[in-house]
Amino acid sequence: MKNSASKDPLVKKFLNYLTVEKDDSPLTIINYEADICQFAQYMADKGKVLEWSQISLLDIRGYLAAMHKEELARRTIARRISALRSFYRFLRREGVIKTNPFAKVRTPKLEKKLPVFLEEFEINLLLKMPDVTTLLGKRDRAILETLYSTGCRVSELVGLTLDRIDLGNRYVLLLGKGNKERLVPLGHPCVQAITHYLEECRRHLMKKYQVREHSILFVNSRGTPLTARSVRRILDKYVEMTALQKHVSPHTIRHTFATHLLEHGADLRSVQELLGHASLSTTQIYTHVTAEHLTAEYEKHHPRA
Repeated sequence: MKNSASKDPLVKKFLNYLTVEKDDSPLTIINYEADICQFAQYMADKGKVLEWSQISLLDIRGYLAAMHKEELARRTIARRISALRSFYRFLRREGVIKTNPFAKVRTPKLEKKLPVFLEEFEINLLLKMPDVTTLLGKRDRAILETLYSTGCRVSELVGLTLDRIDLGNRYVLLLGKGNKERLVPLGHPCVQAITHYLEECRRHLMKKYQVREHSILFVNSRGTPLTARSVRRILDKYVEMTALQKHVSPHTIRHTFATHLLEHGADLRSVQELLGHASLSTTQIYTHVTAEHLTAEYEKHHPRA
């Protein structure tokens, strides 16, 4: 739904911020715009003039009540409020408002969805997809190996600099949420893939397009730093080649990393450290995944299941 709110200078500025600074996907930005416009429409239907700085807790409660009356799904309500909360956080950052009226608004509790992950044969198939006889194939293999070897977030991958990677000692220093650093080991195949990429691809691309020297590890086809969106496009290409019947994103590979570690006997606390989770409870979702997976395997293979 689009209305006058989509032309509002502050909304346009927020959407531009999501595009340029947050590097959100076009679909995410469309959803944010739609959710803000839905709230603007609610206010218009109530005959109220929309002034972002004048929105009260009473307005928000009325909006929540209206959504419940429409019998919208809890996930939809939570998403709309989350979008408005983010928008108001941006307005506060810009000095438009002093307090965020959505900050303390409670949204419906959602059932935690178990993370989707790839089986070992599936991730191995995916890792073999890039054609390493080509420059970009070497880069893509290094990207996929790094995602699976470290379980890093896509933002951590594209922000990775040369000084944060030690191929000799096989570790990488990732910069996570809240600028928190964590040391993560690198597997031998990952080290090999990155070495080939650095020796045969990165330098060549930067020289070919006369790109000024920079420290970002992964570059695009023109030698400039790779974006999160480009990583998603690269992954989509290889997922399509494998014909996997799953929605696979960079975060799916992060889930796969954690699930495989636990399945092979890693303790929960170590996995928490490797993922960079502030709370152990966030990591515990993977114990449900592994338990469910083990049950499925048992029922599939045990003669008396």
